[in-house]
Amino acid sequence: MVKRLITPAVCQFLLGMLLTAIWLPAQAQSQQLTVEPDRTRLYEGEVLTLTVKGSMEIDINLGNLFDFDMSSLPKPDIEKVEPDFEILAQNQQYSIRTVNSQMVGEITWTYQLAPKSTGELTIPALTFKEAVSAPVTIEVVDGSPPDQASPGRDSFIELSADKDEVYVQEQLILTVRLFFRGNLIRGELSEPTHPHVIIESLGRQQEFSRYRDGVRYRVVERRYAIFPQRAGTLKLPAIRFEGQARDASGNLRFLRDSEELFEVPVKDVPAQFSGETWLPATGVALEESGLPPSLEVATGENMTREIKLTAAGLPGEALPPLPDAVPDGLRSYPEEPERQTETTPAGLTSSLTQSVALVPVEPGQMTLQAIRIVWWDTEADQERVTTIPQKTLTVTDPTTAAATPSPQNDQGNAGPEPDVSSTESAASPASDRTRLWQWLALLLGMLWAGTLMAWWWSGKNRKSTPAQTDNRDEDAAFDRLIRAARDGAAVTPELVVEWANLHVPGHGFRSASDVVNHFDDETLAAELRRLQARLFAPGHENDSWDGRPLARALEQVRRHRRTETSSDLPPLYPKGLS
Repeated sequence: MVKRLITPAVCQFLLGMLLTAIWLPAQAQSQQLTVEPDRTRLYEGEVLTLTVKGSMEIDINLGNLFDFDMSSLPKPDIEKVEPDFEILAQNQQYSIRTVNSQMVGEITWTYQLAPKSTGELTIPALTFKEAVSAPVTIEVVDGSPPDQASPGRDSFIELSADKDEVYVQEQLILTVRLFFRGNLIRGELSEPTHPHVIIESLGRQQEFSRYRDGVRYRVVERRYAIFPQRAGTLKLPAIRFEGQARDASGNLRFLRDSEELFEVPVKDVPAQFSGETWLPATGVALEESGLPPSLEVATGENMTREIKLTAAGLPGEALPPLPDAVPDGLRSYPEEPERQTETTPAGLTSSLTQSVALVPVEPGQMTLQAIRIVWWDTEADQERVTTIPQKTLTVTDPTTAAATPSPQNDQGNAGPEPDVSSTESAASPASDRTRLWQWLALLLGMLWAGTLMAWWWSGKNRKSTPAQTDNRDEDAAFDRLIRAARDGAAVTPELVVEWANLHVPGHGFRSASDVVNHFDDETLAAELRRLQARLFAPGHENDSWDGRPLARALEQVRRHRRTETSSDLPPLYPKGLS
């Protein structure tokens, strides 16, 4: 009899061992989590690619086969890296395979991480369900990689300034250039900022190509005018760039760079500067216009004097107000100064224009004092003075010049009395002339009446006349003016000029002062001054505004003008005829 070596107990033991050997790998595969960085040493500004792989059992059956959503699966706690890294982008891929009749989902997460500081940074242990990864140490080196324009460099930033040092409030031109390769899909280049600096962008950015070490780069260039407001050392925060680009193979690459400008010494105002307002510029000019070339003017005659101050290398807000003092006997009505700033790739050029209406009210010699602007030439590093020399106006009284006194009155002697016979002989021709003028007056009156009748008859068949059209335009302009006046709008002075030119055709008003001078209405002048003070005077921007007095003054001036116009119709008979 042969003894049996394999008993039922042995078979059960062997089957259990086999099932355990099959089950343990499946369980291990379903609870794995690995973390793999593309490198463990990188430079500040570079981007780290972190790949995280995990797996889990998935229950898929006929009931949820068509509703199963892989994106609803759990994710690792990647937020643990945020204290040391910025998560720029993330992507995930899924796959499913069968292990011992069990559905296992394998998930791969890809993260783009940007280090927030230099030194040794740690990617902590991440968890996914019950799986835990091992921590990873990353070394971030300060500065930029050597030979940053090498073929391995996808993008970099260059900063340059036109000066090594500047005076306080002097213009410094900053040029920012971003070099990159590939097709840029998305990009964000930061702007320069500083709490104690005025920064103006110099036009639109320029785009071109440039070679560096045999490598062709696309370049984005921006230029800025920088005006430091404090003496000391100027240190701007780093300019940063973040973007995405596709290389020649179509692969998506993340770009991240930063660059700092060298420290710029800022000098204080020189002790030898003698001006009242510090003006560091490359050029300053004064221009004057509006006065008669002969400097001779009559009393009551209106002049508009315009003075323009231009400065290269300064913003318009830095230009000082121009002096507006005038001598006695000369009334002045200044307009609000107009400031303009022009931007060019070379920097800012600004101007301040001051217009003032001058009306002499007394005859004599009147001297307009010289205007003197002291500024600092930053190119020559010395003080300069730009002036408009003083001018003397000769004011005459036209009524006095036209009066020519009679010699008889000057001598105080009466002339010889006329002879009676000569008076009587002259009476007859005089009476004949009187009758002739009477007949002429009658004839002219009849002709004038006929003309009026013909004009009235032809006007009955006209639908609209130019005068009616002008009246409609004037009505619309006045309505706009009244609305602006009640609201206290800044456009009110311009609307005053627009309406006045329609209301008084042919006059050619140029400013609100011209309108005030023409109508000579004190209430209108006072209300316009009150509006200009609210709009432009420092400290009055938030004053409450009641525009009803100004609107009433405008309506009164308009009614008065229309009354004068209706009363000034030509008489039926010319004067002197009876």
